[in-house]
Amino acid sequence: MPSLKVNGREVTVMAAPLTRLIDVLREELLLTGTKEGCGEGECGSCTVLLDGEPVNSCLVPVAQTFGRAVLTIEGLGTPERLLPLQSCFISEGGAQCGICTPGMLISAHALLERNPQPDDGAIREAIAGNLCRCTGYQRIVNAIKKAAEG
Repeated sequence: MPSLKVNGREVTVMAAPLTRLIDVLREELLLTGTKEGCGEGECGSCTVLLDGEPVNSCLVPVAQTFGRAVLTIEGLGTPERLLPLQSCFISEGGAQCGICTPGMLISAHALLERNPQPDDGAIREAIAGNLCRCTGYQRIVNAIKKAAEG
């Protein structure tokens, strides 16, 4: 049986190899935090980390994840124990309607893992693949900066 590691836990999936990763996450594993916006890899709402790198889960066949590590928004923190990054999104107003938020957080998390003290340019580049229609991005950039400073 094909398996992958999701949020640190080894899971076996029953999906056909070409099933989109987002569908396996949401429908088979019931990890619904990852959102589907466009289904075409343009909006970034479905961003997850695959072996530490941000990917659009709507474009990844699940077979490409077998034997690899996937991190979803559910793996970043819990409502009881938010990561500082998540708390900063709340305090800075970086999360509004919530559709882009999981992808933004995953992309920001990957950035901060690679570069703990990013400047505005690095932050904007890291979230460039994530579209937001609510915030105008400045609040998101502020939240990521605050998390980096904190």
